[in-house]
Amino acid sequence: MAIGKSVQRVDGVAKVTGKARYTDDFSMPGMRVAKYLRSSIAHGRVVRIDTGQARGLPGVDGVFTYEDIPKKIFATAGHPFSLDPGHTDVADRRLLTDHIRYQGDEIAVVVAENELTAQKALALIDLEYESYRPLVRMDDVLAEDAPEIHKRTRNIVKEHAYTAGGDYEQAKKESDHLIEGCYETQVMQHCHLENHSAYAYMDDLEHIVIVTSTQIPHIVRRIVGEALELPLSQIRVIKPYVGGGFGNKQDVILEPMVAFLTLKLGGVPVKLKLDREEGMIGTRVRHPFRVQLELGVQKDGTVKFINFDALSNTGAYASHGHSIAAAAAAKAHYMYPRAVYRCHARTIYGNFPAAGAMRGYGSPQMTFAVDCAMEDAARTLGMDPVEFRIKNAVKPGDMNQIGKRPIMTAGLVECIEKGRRLIGWEKKRADRPSSQNGPVRRGLGLACFSYLSGTYPVCVEVASAALILNQDGSVHLRVGATEIGQGSDTAFAQMAAETLGIPFTRVHLVSTQDTDATPFDTGAYASRQTYVGGQAVMRTAQQLKEKILDYVGIITGMNPLDLDIMDGNIVVARTPGTAVMSLEDVAMDAYYDKNRGGQITAEVSYKTRTNAPSFGCTFVDLEVDVPMCKVKINEIYNVHDCGVVINPLNAEGQVYGGMAMGIGAGLFEALMIDPDSGRIYNNNMLDYKVPTIMDIPDLGAAFVETHEPTHPYGSKSLGEPPVLSPAPAIRNAILDATGVAVNELPLNPKTLFRYFKAAGLI
Repeated sequence: MAIGKSVQRVDGVAKVTGKARYTDDFSMPGMRVAKYLRSSIAHGRVVRIDTGQARGLPGVDGVFTYEDIPKKIFATAGHPFSLDPGHTDVADRRLLTDHIRYQGDEIAVVVAENELTAQKALALIDLEYESYRPLVRMDDVLAEDAPEIHKRTRNIVKEHAYTAGGDYEQAKKESDHLIEGCYETQVMQHCHLENHSAYAYMDDLEHIVIVTSTQIPHIVRRIVGEALELPLSQIRVIKPYVGGGFGNKQDVILEPMVAFLTLKLGGVPVKLKLDREEGMIGTRVRHPFRVQLELGVQKDGTVKFINFDALSNTGAYASHGHSIAAAAAAKAHYMYPRAVYRCHARTIYGNFPAAGAMRGYGSPQMTFAVDCAMEDAARTLGMDPVEFRIKNAVKPGDMNQIGKRPIMTAGLVECIEKGRRLIGWEKKRADRPSSQNGPVRRGLGLACFSYLSGTYPVCVEVASAALILNQDGSVHLRVGATEIGQGSDTAFAQMAAETLGIPFTRVHLVSTQDTDATPFDTGAYASRQTYVGGQAVMRTAQQLKEKILDYVGIITGMNPLDLDIMDGNIVVARTPGTAVMSLEDVAMDAYYDKNRGGQITAEVSYKTRTNAPSFGCTFVDLEVDVPMCKVKINEIYNVHDCGVVINPLNAEGQVYGGMAMGIGAGLFEALMIDPDSGRIYNNNMLDYKVPTIMDIPDLGAAFVETHEPTHPYGSKSLGEPPVLSPAPAIRNAILDATGVAVNELPLNPKTLFRYFKAAGLI
């Protein structure tokens, strides 16, 4: 049995020893370096640009501006292609621009023999701007006299509204209390370890080969083809090891440009990589949200309705645009599905770096609003916040009110109960003084979350896998799904071993994706890999097993239905101790017998048409130093219902990493943008306060296992859920400690000072 065991990661040794090769580790003879010229203003237009001196600099191969690029406008979001024209991403990008929409917008690009020469050439480009009023604040964007960031949009990307779960007006009448609040979240950056890097060249067949750090190689291929108006068969994308992405590499950022440059320069290899400062503004950020929320409750604690009006700012370009707000709103209702949900959501443009996918895909923002309001409701009723959550929490058999599908597994109540025990909720509340007036005050908080295991039915969910039986009886597994640090390669190898009946160590997984050779998969996002990719891996392993047993029947004359594979050996199914032959002997016969057999392979492409929600919660015990406006976390636990845990140790690692990100979002991180000029103050790792090991407390991870029947191994999503609930749990604990409801992130000293001063604590 391989499922449920903490086997060593298949990529672990390579990564910790430095043997793993990432995009920037590769080079080619004659490789050229490309560098962007970025705007120094946030909103305006280039009225004059002179590249003559830069072009004449020795060692410069080319200088290209917005005047030299294709006129094609394209979308960059890493979504699967949609056959529905109304469901396509917003196309509002060109390779370079003269209409500047954020500080750092790409105006020109230089290609040179080395980075120093490229930097010198950039300094020789002379240009003149016409400046417009930057729009950073949401209210400024929506003002009647606001200039349009993109033509004919009124600065609105998209909006939608719906009511689900019943009659909203009736639910409002039946509510005894109305809880209202406005909750705001900040602009954040992903801060993955590996910066964006890509290079391209043309091979002997005149195909463009792109090597890139991406989560979505097959989607990159399509979007590059769209941007350059080339057939997909002329483009090949290779994804080596990836040093993290968290959604920032679910966007096509560098690849169209390197493909364009190698085309313009006759196929010479061209590399484009971003340093940290450039990457923090020139890639993607998290959407800031402002959520006006109403919550209706009865005296007994029953939540009757949740009504939210969400405003999301996508920045200078749409990228994933309104899909972030739409997904966040849809996923939020799984936590408390018996209430009536009413939603109005809008996504707007703004003059700051484009916002795209980031771990949680809008759910951290919406979870903050919903579960802060739940805490406020419990306090209004005088109910224990734990009991209030349990009363309203999802249970198996509840209905997904939007899609009208039953929720088959739901361990949220059990997660809450386990978290309560781990944190010592009752004892700590009983031991605490009834009122706290000192400078340091202690609080307990919790918050819940729900999340899905893919994008169906909004997007197609297709995954593919291929298996080859090797001569030595081991197997090679190729998947289109991309490993970006989350451990999916290891999970897939465990699944294949489980179904085939061979040791985990006998599964060799090819981690590099190559669109010319790798089976199709849309990529790593939406916490879909184990759930969606696992469907294809299981079916492929099942197919290979059947082929192997059929061939053994040919060799031995035995009925294949009477045979099985156990621990890498063919055995009689009814008497597993009776070995027939080894898998190696089967393989050698298949490869080399002169009269029968051939290489035994299997390949399956499968479209998943289900989507199982995961659930869980965060409990936190913390101290607030009121005069210093500082928070210290004493204990924190993240409890998950992610179905069957495929690899416990890897699952814990996912939770720890997500908790650290969630704590960063809650207490520290914000990309600071001047609301008047659009200037970005802290696009570096000194001033952007991502938490370090010194800032993260001891973390607790726990699981409540359910068996999800829509997945062959009973598993559900885990990659993104750990980041969702730490921030609202911290906010709720601060409220418990101080009596002050802080409704905006981050909960850093600057924010706390304003709230504490307004409340008279300072």
